[in-house]
Amino acid sequence: MKKFFELLKGDSVIWTMVILLSGIGIVEVYSATSMLAYKYQDGHTTYYFLRHLMFVCIGLILMFCASRISYKYYFKIATPALCMAVFFLILTLMTGRDTNDARRWLSLFGIRFQTSDPAKLALMIYLAKVISSSQNAGVKMIDVFKKCMIAIVLVCGLVLPANFSTAFLIGVASLTVLFIGRINYKWLLGSIAGAVLAFGMFVGVMLATGTHSRVGTWSKRIETFFNPKENSSADFQAQQSKIAIALGDVFGKGPGNSTQRNILPHPYSDFIYAIIVEEGGLVAGTVVIVFYLVFFYRCILIIKNSERAFPAFIVLGLSLNIMLQAVANMLVAVNITPVTGQPLPFVSMGGTASIFTLFSVGIILNISRYTGKKEPVEEIEKESEVEEVTDYPFIAG
Repeated sequence: MKKFFELLKGDSVIWTMVILLSGIGIVEVYSATSMLAYKYQDGHTTYYFLRHLMFVCIGLILMFCASRISYKYYFKIATPALCMAVFFLILTLMTGRDTNDARRWLSLFGIRFQTSDPAKLALMIYLAKVISSSQNAGVKMIDVFKKCMIAIVLVCGLVLPANFSTAFLIGVASLTVLFIGRINYKWLLGSIAGAVLAFGMFVGVMLATGTHSRVGTWSKRIETFFNPKENSSADFQAQQSKIAIALGDVFGKGPGNSTQRNILPHPYSDFIYAIIVEEGGLVAGTVVIVFYLVFFYRCILIIKNSERAFPAFIVLGLSLNIMLQAVANMLVAVNITPVTGQPLPFVSMGGTASIFTLFSVGIILNISRYTGKKEPVEEIEKESEVEEVTDYPFIAG
């Protein structure tokens, strides 16, 4: 086992947590999709399972490759990557595939992907680059703040029309990075107030003109959450999710024995946590939460032990993206927040989300190699043959 983790490189605990969560996801995706595949894929019960397994394998391979590519490369490509991500988001709004009145997917050369996933990765790397430069004596904090806010507004604003919850989570993660990056809290509060005002105006105009049906969906979900009606179709998902969790009891029904998977909408993605609890009980639900907490704790240790600002803020931004999404998914499953469309990282069925989430972890793993003091820096740099880039010391606290 020791030799296995030496081959993988990076923080062995993070590797373990990701592999375990991915394994849980593979099992639960098969359980949640077997009947759907039988019905819609001519009796091939493993169709969606094999498709998910393929994406997980691609993601793990990319994670392995990213763990061996020096994080210093991303310092150089941060700005071009963000510009490309913004371009794809604009292209998605203009020509993307329309699903449930939302354009989230873009098809290029026969490959379909969700553009918000690479966009939030590019945004966090860009923010890490800009904030790390703030520790240079010649840089004004107001200029750093302006650059960061322009990037955040562009990405969140372009994601918002099709996916409010994703835009909201990206915004929360970004502002948290800025706060820890010692951006003036008054500027951040002003930005939040401005965002709330702009969003309110956007919703008001859309409702008045009836030009954006997603706004109606958002308001309906919030209204249903605060004023649930028995047997209401709008509250159907939340009701069925609570039933699944209640049926799980302490030890669950066992893998593959869920009954709610045939009733609950999207049991393989948005509500997969409910299926995990139904089949594994409170025990399985708690174990999954512990795995995420251990993952995040190891990321915090990497940040704490980082000697440079740029890699520290990369790990902060990417780990926040993953954890906020995981928390959002589980809160929806237990009906603490209104229904959203957030998958559970490493677990839910998905193509683009799985690949980019695992790739993000690969970047974190590479940075852990520098902070773990277990490998000579010269040996790490030799693998990527990367030149030194300008960065500044990281001051925790």
